[in-house]
Amino acid sequence: MSADTPATTPITLVEEQLAAVKFNSDGLVPVVTQDIATKQVLMMAWMNAETLRMTLDEGRMVYWSRSRKEVWRKGDTSGDRQFVREAFYDCDGDTLLFLVEQEGRGACHTGEVSCFYRKFG
Repeated sequence: MSADTPATTPITLVEEQLAAVKFNSDGLVPVVTQDIATKQVLMMAWMNAETLRMTLDEGRMVYWSRSRKEVWRKGDTSGDRQFVREAFYDCDGDTLLFLVEQEGRGACHTGEVSCFYRKFG
């Protein structure tokens, strides 16, 4: 890891907390990813049980690509990596929130910082 690469922050795996996460019928849970410094919502994606464990263990965001049906470690291709700083699950256990340090141009495949750059009205 170079000197300018952010350090990873693995999150301790607590089985009781992981068991509280409710995956849908496809084995997926929605994930909102937010920039820890600006609080801007960067993207929404999906995780399965495996990618949730990988994310918490590695301290880097790892999603499940529904279109490619494969593990998708954010930034492996683009260089726009996301480093976990905090992780939450909601009161129902059916949505996850990750606060990250975003590296590179941003989170969106279009080159925008956030996937939510288009505004109604």
